[in-house]
Amino acid sequence: MFDTAKTRWHPIAASQDLPFRHVFHGQLLGREFAVWRADDGYINVWENRCLHRGVRLSIGINDGRELKCQYHGWRYSNRTAGCTYIPAHPADAPARTITNRTFPSIERYGLVWSAEEPLGATPEIEGLAEDDLLVLRGIPVNAPADLVASALRSYRFQPSGRIEGDAAGVVIETAGDFQVVLRAGDGDAQTTAIFFVQPVDSDRSVIRGLLGGRLEEGRRLAVLRHHNGLLTRLRDELEREAATLPASAPLDAAIERVSPELAEMPELATRGRKAAIRVQVARKWQAANGIAGFELRAVKGLLPTFQPGAHIDVHMPSGLIRQYSIINGPGESDSFMIGVKRERESRGGSACMHEAVREGDVLAISEPRNNFPLRRDAVRTLFVAGGIGVTPLLAMAQVLHHQGLPHAFHYFAQDAGQLAFRERLDRLKDTLVPELGLTPEATAARLREILAGYRPGMHLYLCGPGPMLEAARTIAAELGWQEQAVHFEYFKNSREIDDSSSFEVALARSNITLKVPAGRTILDVMREAGIDMPSSCEQGACGTCVAAVIEGEPDHQDVYLTEAEKASGMKIMTCVSRAKSARLILDI
Repeated sequence: MFDTAKTRWHPIAASQDLPFRHVFHGQLLGREFAVWRADDGYINVWENRCLHRGVRLSIGINDGRELKCQYHGWRYSNRTAGCTYIPAHPADAPARTITNRTFPSIERYGLVWSAEEPLGATPEIEGLAEDDLLVLRGIPVNAPADLVASALRSYRFQPSGRIEGDAAGVVIETAGDFQVVLRAGDGDAQTTAIFFVQPVDSDRSVIRGLLGGRLEEGRRLAVLRHHNGLLTRLRDELEREAATLPASAPLDAAIERVSPELAEMPELATRGRKAAIRVQVARKWQAANGIAGFELRAVKGLLPTFQPGAHIDVHMPSGLIRQYSIINGPGESDSFMIGVKRERESRGGSACMHEAVREGDVLAISEPRNNFPLRRDAVRTLFVAGGIGVTPLLAMAQVLHHQGLPHAFHYFAQDAGQLAFRERLDRLKDTLVPELGLTPEATAARLREILAGYRPGMHLYLCGPGPMLEAARTIAAELGWQEQAVHFEYFKNSREIDDSSSFEVALARSNITLKVPAGRTILDVMREAGIDMPSSCEQGACGTCVAAVIEGEPDHQDVYLTEAEKASGMKIMTCVSRAKSARLILDI
């Protein structure tokens, strides 16, 4: 049966599965498809793999004219599936031989049809008009197609005009290997139901149903529920029966390989976090007790422009990704300098940087990001740094010192040996105020002294351990500091994340609605759906993955947004925060 099935047209999706800018994961006879509708209406059915590393294109990005692989950014053209762009070779036109395998597609009866080697036309249902159809929800079934088709012959249902009854007579009009046409009658109410069985694999199928005839106003949802309940029960019975049968060998879909010479490219991304820049460790030194300094120089070309407060993602040899602030002063654009504290309870990041990374090593890093920018129009700026939190503030202070703008730099540490980058601190001269060896109580008292005397136009920048930042923000509020004058950056989110809720997220500009289950983040689910969302720390501290909220109530679990921003409900950190409402609408 499966040999002849390759020459038949089969439904692989419903038209409603293919909104613009979306990619659908279709399956037929053991083969996976990336199915997407271009802006010109053309429906592409392609082999579901990028020619470079075989990553599924169904998680790619549909821009309306091309499909972009999420992994290394290879792009393929609408209709032809020819490769149009390779990021690792931006000056070269890809060879015409780099073309994905395509399959024919036809949209008819509210379904999308395809086949491996089609012969003839799509099925013709006599008397079935395109404008008088109701497409039922596809029902996946863990059972072989022949068993499903046989069971559908016994399917009993009420006509659409009388679903409240139970006396309908059902007759089989036609039946075949992958198609069953039934007619239900109850008095003068008559409904034709056409069922197609999509053979996904040897032991998996999808039931795709259509109902003929016009529906009375307001009856659509009731009819859909009627058939969904009946088909769900049928699926359960089929799966119980199939479980008693010997398992069949999975169908083997032949994959055409692309030449390795054409496909092999350097890695540019991982897990959606891009690291397109290669740097060499030009220098590594002890910047303070337990803190290593690293000077990173571009392997080729110039490093990107950055501003004080910016950070980079460092992709380590161990596979981990960590964020480090750039400490450079103004005009120091030939390298990036970062500081890494050796954490006692390291999860592997700081340990790798301290123990494994050596001078001369090449690392992959991201473009600089700045979610902690410096204002230079303050009447006076106060910096309060704690421990390794000195790094972004040091870059800021060097700028203000160079420009002669009024500021003070308060650096809290256990002792002088833990003051990092001493040679740079010394350049700040008398604006530097070390705050050494203070207990938590003494630190709070000292913060109250530092933050006294606020006047409009002053700005405060905080970075350090979470408890210290919380204390400083609380004291600042008590002393009358306006919230918009208090800027802060947490290096990590130490709050316990509650990810037990489930909810829907509608992406307004992408025209996609996604289900976020317990244990998954909004960011994860969006990426799985092909949304190219930027991120960095992925723990709610850096602000890179912020999204605007159009509707719904966020459940904020980050440490990036201010209390006023959280109260407004207009922003959400997609990496950790969730929803208190059943649905969020985001401007994405």
